[in-house]
Order: sequence, then C-alpha cells, then structure tokens
Amino acid sequence: MSRQPLRLAIIEAAAELERAGVPSARVDAELLAAHLLGVERTRLGLVPLVDPSVIEEYRTLVARRAERIPLQYIVGSTAMGNVSLEVGPGVFVPRPETELLLAWALAHLEASGLRAPVVMDLCTGSGALALAIAHARPDAVVHAVELEPRALAWARRNADRRAAAGDTPINLVQGDVTDRSLLTALEGGVDLIVSNPPYIPEGAVLDPEVADHDPYSALFGGVDGLSVIKPMVNNIARWLRIGGAVGVEHDDTNGSETAELFRARRVFGHVVEHPDLAGRPRFVVAHRVATDVEAAR
Repeated sequence: MSRQPLRLAIIEAAAELERAGVPSARVDAELLAAHLLGVERTRLGLVPLVDPSVIEEYRTLVARRAERIPLQYIVGSTAMGNVSLEVGPGVFVPRPETELLLAWALAHLEASGLRAPVVMDLCTGSGALALAIAHARPDAVVHAVELEPRALAWARRNADRRAAAGDTPINLVQGDVTDRSLLTALEGGVDLIVSNPPYIPEGAVLDPEVADHDPYSALFGGVDGLSVIKPMVNNIARWLRIGGAVGVEHDDTNGSETAELFRARRVFGHVVEHPDLAGRPRFVVAHRVATDVEAAR
C-alpha cells in the first residue's frame, strides 16, 4: 500500500477528539502524532507521508485519548521545568499551573543568595517539583515527601532516572505531611518549602481525565479543600528556619482562606497571594519571621 498523508490523519484525529469533548483537540492530536513518530510537534510538517501501519497505530492512540484517558498516561510522560517525568495510573499528573510555583521557588532561591539550600517538597506525587528544583539547583539538598505507595513508586522511578542522568539525588520519604512527628531532624533548618497538596473541595465537578484517572487522595482536601493544608501549616512553621519561605498551591476557590491560615500564625509574615496566567488565585507564599521571643534570644 502507498504511504498516506500525515496531515490528513491529524485533521481526522482532531475532529474525533473534538467530538469526544477533549479540550485542545488539535494540540493533543499533534502531540500524539509527534510522540508516535519520535519528533518534536513543531517538526511534524517535515513528515508529510507515513506508512499505513503508522496510521493504524496512530488511530489506536487517538481512540484511547477519545476515551478521555489522560494524554500524559498515553505518552507515558510529562514535564516540569526542564525535567521529563514518567507518569501513569496511580500518580497525579502535574499541571502547567504548577510551573508558576516552580518559577517562584527558583527565583526565591536565586534572590536569597543561599548556597546548598535545604528544600522540601510536600505531597511530591511524581516528584515533579523536587526533581525540577534539584535539576535547576544541583547544590540544593532536596527532601520530598509522599504518602501514597503507588505515587511513591513513580517518584522513586523518576528520582532514579534523574540521578542516573547526573542530577543531584533527592531524599525521598514516605510520610504524612500532617504528621507532627515527621522529619523532626529538619526542624528549624529548611530554607524553602513548596507544596502542591490535595486541595479540591469535595463535590467539585471535574473533567473525566481528572475524575476518572488522577488518584482521589491526590485531588480532594475535604469539604473546603483545606483538610491537608490546615495541619500542614503547623509542620511548615516548625520546619522553616527564620527567614525561610514557603509556597503552597491551592484551589482557585480557597486562595484567601489559604493565605489567612498563614497570616493567623505569628511566625509567618509577608504573605502574598499569586494568580495563575488566567488571573485566578493559584498559590500563596509566606516567610518565616521571628516571634518576639525568638527575636529576643
């Protein structure tokens, strides 16, 4: 059989995905083609014709995406910063919005002038933030905490891959970020904490890619979305050194409540709410300040 036009196959795939309600149908159709062919999406135009067997395999991938299986599960990877991460069933797929938290964290480390900063990533999931920071800052000592065994397995896989590629290894810990006995050896010694915890209020209506595939425990944070963040703030207070900073991602419905959790504690100051690119509340940052007793020592 003669070779077939790739462009026509992509147009047909985009139409199928659009009928299935997939957001960004054309983009996903192109990304699936690029993944199958092993080329950058921007270079698809350099592959005008493909074998019929490729078209058949492509249609199989498109059919899976039309079932609302996450694109990242199909291609087996996603990205955070300059790091590629393997993802699949059992682990939360990092979202583009979290890149903003990463950018803030790296800018904060740069501005602080700290060498060998101690960093914590709470609810690390696939290891996304921890590994992206370790890649960008090879001098950093990075600790990453995850409770769920299946997510932890993905984080270990990604951590091993990044270490084999030459990145500074991270310290991966299985634990509950709300546990007061967790990592007591780090009390008062952490320079920066980042977290993308479960924060969606229960009952929220989500896309099938999220509701049917992301782990429930990685998504929902109780009725108000704050059941993990509230007790986590207590641990953040004891881990951060005076002068240290924290950034916590949150649902766009509970940004002010998240900020208030930090403002209500005397050990936090300079609390700032940050929006995402759409202008929605997305993450809160705060700094550990000295109390009157600590300042008098």
